Amino acid sequence: MALIGYVRISTVEQKTDLQYDALKKAGVTKIFEDVGISGSVAVRPGLTAALAFLRDGDQLVTVRLDRLGRNTLAVLHLMEDLDAKGVTFRSITEGIDSATPAGRMLQTLLISFATMEREILIERTNAGLRAARERGRVGGRPRALNDAKTELAKVMYKRGSTAREIGAELGCSRSVVYRALELNPA
Repeated sequence: MALIGYVRISTVEQKTDLQYDALKKAGVTKIFEDVGISGSVAVRPGLTAALAFLRDGDQLVTVRLDRLGRNTLAVLHLMEDLDAKGVTFRSITEGIDSATPAGRMLQTLLISFATMEREILIERTNAGLRAARERGRVGGRPRALNDAKTELAKVMYKRGSTAREIGAELGCSRSVVYRALELNPA
């Protein structure tokens, strides 16, 4: 079993020394890092390289759980991916070690809280949408062409203007003109 470390700092002004020292003290043999990258960023080269390097039986070690990311669901998906690869996870500060029964329990609790958090978010979103509808507001992106501009587009088309010319004049794309005029671009 290899202990593989991951270090992340959000700004280049921060230092990685404390994380490196803690990981080396924990027996980590190889360390991957991301410098100047927020934990909310989905694609992090150092983490991607660490995940590619990990093999069945290895353990990914971080100083704190938040080094893996700031998005609870993303971190939990990452933990599920590690588990599927046969890789365990350990956070030194929080004392989480998915190789132990207590660590797996903590991991399960985290997943439960994330699920509840997601369900509450969905409930709030749906309640907000219902309240907006009751006030007469409809969600979604505003139409590119209102009724007056659609009528103008029809007049321009009848006079021989192309969809590209109409779009340029009205400030929209050619495809918007095609939809508004109910034309088939083929």
